Amino acid sequence: MLIGAHVSPAGGLVKAVERGSERGCRAIQIFNQSPRMWRPTAFGEEDFARFVQAQGDSEIEAVLIHAVYLLNCASDEREIADKSLTALTQSLRIGDAIGARAVVLHPGSAKAGAVAPAIARAGGVIAEALAESEHCPLHLENTAGAGGTLGRSFEELAQLVDAAGAPARLGLCLDSCHLLASGFEVRRPEALTDVLDRCLSLVGPERLGSLHLNDSLSPLGSNRDRHANVGEGELGREGCATFLSEPRFDGLPCVLETPGEDRKGPTREDIELAVTVREEGRRARRDRTAPGGAAGGL
Repeated sequence: MLIGAHVSPAGGLVKAVERGSERGCRAIQIFNQSPRMWRPTAFGEEDFARFVQAQGDSEIEAVLIHAVYLLNCASDEREIADKSLTALTQSLRIGDAIGARAVVLHPGSAKAGAVAPAIARAGGVIAEALAESEHCPLHLENTAGAGGTLGRSFEELAQLVDAAGAPARLGLCLDSCHLLASGFEVRRPEALTDVLDRCLSLVGPERLGSLHLNDSLSPLGSNRDRHANVGEGELGREGCATFLSEPRFDGLPCVLETPGEDRKGPTREDIELAVTVREEGRRARRDRTAPGGAAGGL
């Protein structure tokens, strides 16, 4: 598993690699523009070349780009839909330029409208953005389920994939906090196994592409997206260990979006803790499968 953190590219794209390296990351995630503004950041070929060189000289093996939160690919307002398409296409093109593992996208929201037409609208925008870019994958992130947000269930995620034409570049990013908040019990290995079986049977195992590790301040089924530091929320240390040690997650980039001690994001110590907790989970799984191992609990 390539454990890392969401980091800032403030001061230039290459700064994100520096910040990831300082934290001991094997994967990083960035915004390619301000998350509060529609205006894209004007990166050029030199920025891309420096980024690729810096990553090649680092221990960072995977880069994710998170599409900004302003996007609503499901919007029935023409202006918002058009802006969302432009911004998503820009993210994918930057992903092409820097060799990103994927762009991660919150699929959108139906708001107070019907879900089925919203899924169709989102699928159309996603398909067009993929057609206007070259090869960077797009990962749909499962959501906590507040309001009319799409992607709260695996059925909705599968419908979104189908609405976009089921292209090979379209994948899935699973967020541990969002899973719990949307009602999926994932804190025990057998429970996570069942949840993941259901997910992959609907979306397809080949579409599982990236992960977000976040503990949850809100309880199971709360539909509230409130991140907590690893081991300090409703998932707890054992729940985070279960998520991190799931065998089907091996090799995937896993990015922490946790607040950190001072709410400035994950630190090197947070990354080291996640690595330790993963090893705890793997050890517990081995103990469970050993002759005479415990049948319950992590």
